[in-house]
Amino acid sequence: MKNFLKEFKEFALKGNVMDMAIGVIIGGAFTAIVSAFTDDFITPLISIFGGTEFGGKIPLPGPEGNAILWGDFVSAIVNFLIVALILFLMIKAMNKLMTLGKKKEEEEAKDPEPTKEEVLLTEIRDLLKEKK
Repeated sequence: MKNFLKEFKEFALKGNVMDMAIGVIIGGAFTAIVSAFTDDFITPLISIFGGTEFGGKIPLPGPEGNAILWGDFVSAIVNFLIVALILFLMIKAMNKLMTLGKKKEEEEAKDPEPTKEEVLLTEIRDLLKEKK
């Protein structure tokens, strides 16, 4: 049991798990912002151009209140597309930053071009070796 608790503690306190937990919390808050944006801004604009109430229902036969909520479904699709677009842009920006960092490291890692004096000294050294 002690080993299990020790392993769990090591797992839970790793940086990756904590980063993931923070990401989930921020993602939940971001989803609430996107939902509010869709419900309070985009949906009314679509309703103006569509000329109908966007949060519509299609009544179904059977018990009272049984209906297809097509407006809620379309709102969920719009929310998903907004979140997906923003995540795509964030990942694209992060990848761009990562490649910029790698390019700088590669440029720094390259051996600098030898100076003219170094080239001449190398040639002289090689000529002296050939004479011996």
